[in-house]
Amino acid sequence: MADGIYPTLGRQAGLLREMDVIAQNIANANTTGYRAEGLIFSEFVIAGDGAPSVSFAYANGRQTRFDQGGLEQTGGTFDLAIEGEGYFLVEVDGTPHLTRAGAFLSGPDGGLRTAEGHPVLDAGGAPIFIPTDARAIYVGGDGTLSADGQPIGQIGVVTPEDAGAMTRRAGTMFATDGFQPVESPAVKQGFLESSNVNPVIEIARMVAVQNAYEMGQGFMDREHERMQSMLRLMDQ
Repeated sequence: MADGIYPTLGRQAGLLREMDVIAQNIANANTTGYRAEGLIFSEFVIAGDGAPSVSFAYANGRQTRFDQGGLEQTGGTFDLAIEGEGYFLVEVDGTPHLTRAGAFLSGPDGGLRTAEGHPVLDAGGAPIFIPTDARAIYVGGDGTLSADGQPIGQIGVVTPEDAGAMTRRAGTMFATDGFQPVESPAVKQGFLESSNVNPVIEIARMVAVQNAYEMGQGFMDREHERMQSMLRLMDQ
């Protein structure tokens, strides 16, 4: 009798997870370099023993959208954006990570860091340091850093060997097992890349998910009433 309820429960659980993903996207609509996520629904079929099989919705897979966000001019010396392919190379807890969020800062020791305090790495994987007495900092299109007209390093711009194997970490960070330098990076100084979240689309998705959830809840309420009626009749 519960064959209709269990598949609906699985679908409802998936819709709740999708609502969480949408809410996260909307909350990060203004986060620099953020990449929107989507939920992947798949079908899980349980073969019946002498009865029809039952199909369940399974929604544990997540998919990240990697299309580029818009570039916003800020004029900041250490505000950097990548136009086209590539990620900035940074270090998080001793491990290289990739990010498109280029709102960097120069620390008291001259170390170039992310807004969260993670070191920014050069093309060779070493931390980048800015001379504390430098008066003018320039970043070339290939990521080359110059202080007062003298080259001091090159910001690491890399691409993952397998984009599908990247794992999302907190915020705008991604972990990957392997990466390689971008041959011709396009780094823009004084710009930041905005989130690629489209709030209008996300709100439309939220309304659609909410309507689908309410339809499922209505079905379960009716199915519950039907089962209660059958039980009452059996007790008579």
